Amino acid sequence: MIGRIWRGWAKREMADEYERLLTSETLPALHRVPGYKGSHFMRRDLDGEVEIVEITYWESMAAIEAFAGADSTKAVVPPETQVFLTRWDDRSVHYEATWCP
Repeated sequence: MIGRIWRGWAKREMADEYERLLTSETLPALHRVPGYKGSHFMRRDLDGEVEIVEITYWESMAAIEAFAGADSTKAVVPPETQVFLTRWDDRSVHYEATWCP
């Protein structure tokens, strides 16, 4: 299994709206992508903004490439998501999960 990690930042007043979009539209859509195995969403308050960390789990790098494209580290941040964020990582990082409880 591969963990794909991405970070974004939102103004404090937009963070809840971003999370609602994620849980009501983005994650349900991901469940229909072959090879997607689940995710974790984390957030923390910083000075004036909220940092967001998303970890999605995939069965293989081939599944990630089918989702993200040939440049599998390129972040996938749709325009409807971008309006909630002040900035985001342009790249995701991937880790092989060598032990899963």
